[in-house]
Amino acid sequence: MTREFLKDKLSRTVVADNRENLSIQPAFYRMQFAQDRSGLEELLLAKPGILIYDQIHRQLQEWVKNNYPNKTLTASESETAISSHLGGTPESEYGVWVYYPWSEKLVHLVDEQEFIDLRTCRNQYKITREERDLLSTKKIGIIGLSVGQTIAMTLAMERICSELRLADFDTLDLGNLNRLRGGVQDLGLLKSVLAARAILEIDPFIRIRCFSEGAHFDNMEEFLTGDGKLDLLVEETDSIDMKIFSRIMARKHQIPVIMDTNDRGMIDIERFDLSPDLPLLHGLIKNEDPHKLSDLSREEMIAHMAAIVGYENVSARMKISAAEIGKTITSWPQLASSVMLGGGMVADTCRRILLGQLTASGRYYVDFEEIIR
Repeated sequence: MTREFLKDKLSRTVVADNRENLSIQPAFYRMQFAQDRSGLEELLLAKPGILIYDQIHRQLQEWVKNNYPNKTLTASESETAISSHLGGTPESEYGVWVYYPWSEKLVHLVDEQEFIDLRTCRNQYKITREERDLLSTKKIGIIGLSVGQTIAMTLAMERICSELRLADFDTLDLGNLNRLRGGVQDLGLLKSVLAARAILEIDPFIRIRCFSEGAHFDNMEEFLTGDGKLDLLVEETDSIDMKIFSRIMARKHQIPVIMDTNDRGMIDIERFDLSPDLPLLHGLIKNEDPHKLSDLSREEMIAHMAAIVGYENVSARMKISAAEIGKTITSWPQLASSVMLGGGMVADTCRRILLGQLTASGRYYVDFEEIIR
């Protein structure tokens, strides 16, 4: 490649600014409706470069297989069952076409109820259909989408709720890719948008609301109660004022709060739904005014964080790291292995709380260095 060619090529390259591309809502086209049919035709004419993914027959084969679990169907029997199920509807018009505008991909899927049945079939009977249907009425909010992104993804993969509210004002940096699901093409993208898109590409029928300015004093009420009260709050923010304020508001509305600290596998549960008078953070923070905690110095922030997590219970390496903040590192270290562990622990805890199987408040540890020695 000559220097002149490269220079000319780069001069004609449009530099993507991910901060301006905030779309998270896929579009749905159902061919039985004339308006959707014409809308899809217009889309394909306007965007001839759209990538089309049509695996509807494979999904129908899976649907038939799951409906005859006690019988191994021959290929002919499977095709006969598919034909009967379609009832004369052409495969191209069956189900729903889902368009993802951020990637310009058009995907052909079975429609919502069949999609949910297929997407959750491998949950049986660890999650029963009755439990799945109950969970499908639940709303979960997550504040902070570094550790929180993996939690959101795990909740969505298990389909533990029907709605997720995601709050984070930050954008993706290269240093975040040590534990966040994303790619180098996503640098500069809002973390809330990054998480929402990843979830909707797994399940376009989950409702997601992004609070891309983060959770703050002016929108916390809307975040917790707007368009229906949250059933559970997962708090994963680094902001001390929002840690306190989110709990004050959650206690006001009797919403349980879960926190994972990404150190020693610690998970914290506050059942404000069962005990509205429960002291914030188990009494570790005494009557703090969150409005006075917005502009803490680095030393004050570390002191408050140490009080919240219990400095005596912090791992040795985290203690060393805390002493290096502002000297050799800029913030708290977080490892992918700990983040993934937290995602699993929080999702499991959320599911059991929402199903009425867990009523405890408290602080618990899944410390690998203690368990695996």
